Amino acid sequence: MLQKISTEKAPAAIGPYSQAIVANGMLFASGQIPINPATGNIEGEDITAQTELVCKNIGVLLAEAGTDYTKVVKTSCFLADMGDFAAFNEVYAKFFTEKPARSCVAVKTLPKNVLCEIEVIAVI
Repeated sequence: MLQKISTEKAPAAIGPYSQAIVANGMLFASGQIPINPATGNIEGEDITAQTELVCKNIGVLLAEAGTDYTKVVKTSCFLADMGDFAAFNEVYAKFFTEKPARSCVAVKTLPKNVLCEIEVIAVI
């Protein structure tokens, strides 16, 4: 059985998808971008600020599902500019201390022209 995770403490989905789904003891979170859930606005002028907000939004979804950063097994990271890789990693490392498996790629454009997006898979 699939359980939809939905919380007003994280950004609302901006399309036909769920914030996250729990299936067979695993959380599959949709990609998070630097949207302030209280205002619905993109926040952060640089990669550091945007990554910080993305990671905080992920933390809210993890908590809503009853898990946390230490239980994340895989992340997929998308950057608008691979030149931001080092700064992105500095912020990312503060949150994902258990060093989950990861993909990190540069893409042409991200939703709402943000600088980064992260999606996660975690154990509940």
